[in-house]
Amino acid sequence: MAANVYASATEDDTDGAGRARVLGGATIDCPDVGTNLTTVPEKARPAVDKELAALDEQIAQAYQRLAESAPAIRQDPGVADEKVVGPLEAERTATLGRISVAMEQEGDRPEGLGELADCSVVDSGNASAQPGEGQDGNGQEGGQGEEGAEDEQGGDEGAGQEQGGGNGGQAGNGPVAADFVDIQSVQPNAAKPADSADASKGTFVSSCGVNENGLFNSDNVIAAPGVTNGAHHFHDYIGNQATNAFSSDEELAAADTTCENQGDKSSYYWPVLRLQNGTEEQDANSPGGGIEGNVGEIVTPKEVTLTFVGNPQGEVTAMPRLLRIITGDAKSFVNGPANANASWSCTGFEDRQLADKYPLCPQGSDVVRTFDFQSCWDGRNIDSANHRTHMAFVDAQGNCPSGFTPVPQLVQRIVYDVDAPSLDDGGATTPLFAVDSFPEQLHKPGTDHGDFINVFEEDLMQEMVDCINSGRTCGAGAGDGEQPGENPEEEPTEAPEAPDEGGNDNGGNGNGGDDGAEQPGDNGNGGNGGNGDDQQENPSEPPADAPATEEPAGDEATAPSGDEQPEVRASANADDVAGAGRNDDGAGQATPGVGTATNDGGQQAAAADSTEPQAVNGGLADTGAQLWPAAVGAVLLVAGVVLLRRVRRT
Repeated sequence: MAANVYASATEDDTDGAGRARVLGGATIDCPDVGTNLTTVPEKARPAVDKELAALDEQIAQAYQRLAESAPAIRQDPGVADEKVVGPLEAERTATLGRISVAMEQEGDRPEGLGELADCSVVDSGNASAQPGEGQDGNGQEGGQGEEGAEDEQGGDEGAGQEQGGGNGGQAGNGPVAADFVDIQSVQPNAAKPADSADASKGTFVSSCGVNENGLFNSDNVIAAPGVTNGAHHFHDYIGNQATNAFSSDEELAAADTTCENQGDKSSYYWPVLRLQNGTEEQDANSPGGGIEGNVGEIVTPKEVTLTFVGNPQGEVTAMPRLLRIITGDAKSFVNGPANANASWSCTGFEDRQLADKYPLCPQGSDVVRTFDFQSCWDGRNIDSANHRTHMAFVDAQGNCPSGFTPVPQLVQRIVYDVDAPSLDDGGATTPLFAVDSFPEQLHKPGTDHGDFINVFEEDLMQEMVDCINSGRTCGAGAGDGEQPGENPEEEPTEAPEAPDEGGNDNGGNGNGGDDGAEQPGDNGNGGNGGNGDDQQENPSEPPADAPATEEPAGDEATAPSGDEQPEVRASANADDVAGAGRNDDGAGQATPGVGTATNDGGQQAAAADSTEPQAVNGGLADTGAQLWPAAVGAVLLVAGVVLLRRVRRT
């Protein structure tokens, strides 16, 4: 153990929320018992799950003892064994004994379980991490702090900085500068298996919001059912609104959902993203929050896309109802990267994916988290003892393992409007950001993970399967009219936001940008994001050379079909009254400088610089059109009479 492991500890930071800045220099390393229990008798699982959750709680409490003992440990590192490691191993030994008994009562006693009680306090590498250290040319992390163990810089200077200093983060337990990499320095690396001729190429989209309801908790009903604060970090929830540690299958099935299609009551959740900006959130003094080093402002996603896709080698079958899937590994910093498959990128650069770094995105580009869930099911179980072995990923050729069946693959894409942090000052100018994590995981990006419980109605699940196997694009926001009750020609009630500077808002990956999941008829295509610079800054203003005439609005306007549709002014093109296919300013006026297609496929008749008002159909408009030739004739007749009189006078 290096001498500087505890140098970042603060002596006066154990009151209030009990935040332990000592975490910046040290992490408690214990074997993950859950991943080793691949076979647990079904009847023993409830008892085993509770004991596994107790092991996580014991580590969290050990961190509190580590913080409280920090001054003594700095004087004598051996105090760590006496005050922290020894008591922790004793607790783990007793818990592992109870797990063995529970399993033996329903089957065979597991062998070697007691060996998993051993723990140690090790250098995390955070205390001495500086910008650029521990990275190779592709931004990959070189190790878990071997170099840092030899660096005697310590970390006292950063220990008292609210924005983190050398340790990084508002609580001093990460992230650090070495956890970030410029996305533009990463080579394209995203590759997927090539589709065979028999591939199922359709997609099904479910639109469930961005957790604008603010539904959070630090439970995990999959990994720690029946245990409060089983995750030890906060989760965002969308879809099912009854998801917590105590949710029964019946409660999940009867719950409300934020999904547009009410037949999808599935639960989608992931660790929240926080800005390390000094903000005290609702959980600042709570377990799972500030007490365990998860601090800062919770960021609401800008966009969440839930897409179910097919299999590269053949058709998919329906997911079983209440199937549980966890992707990624919340403990990968300690466990290693074997199950760490969540990835990070930036809009406009999504051919470059990071597994163990947070991305530094250029101006105009947003941070993207992507979860590719397992898509091979064992055909029998909706869950497994370690919540993994009942599901698997396809191999490099797109094949499922022997005995596994392809099911629709959930691809979850979460976009955040956050700026690249200022690494040179530890995030003091522009704050660092990081996902919530278990205390010992130090907010490493590789610990990111996503969770899913399938609560689709069976008819809707079969509709998804048929859609994917037939190669179609379906679901809420997919734009093909497949969604019951959707009208693909209906205008949005609000004009979409302009894309970010540089046209990078949609990332060029066809996910439809901010509004792709809410605008029927756009087919989710975000490829036109680059046109943002050509759009008028205020589309509701008329062109500069247009006449300063006042146009009817409000009650005088003609409303198109559909509820709460934008007003159509009297100058609207006659063929466009229904509002189909327009790209306008929400009031029936074509946006200047943008080609506007009418519903008959032609260009709108009025040019942007036209100085003549457009014809109004019906009533006086028709009468005026009929009188126009007579008026011209009358003018010519008067002119002829005047000319004749002048000739006679001469």
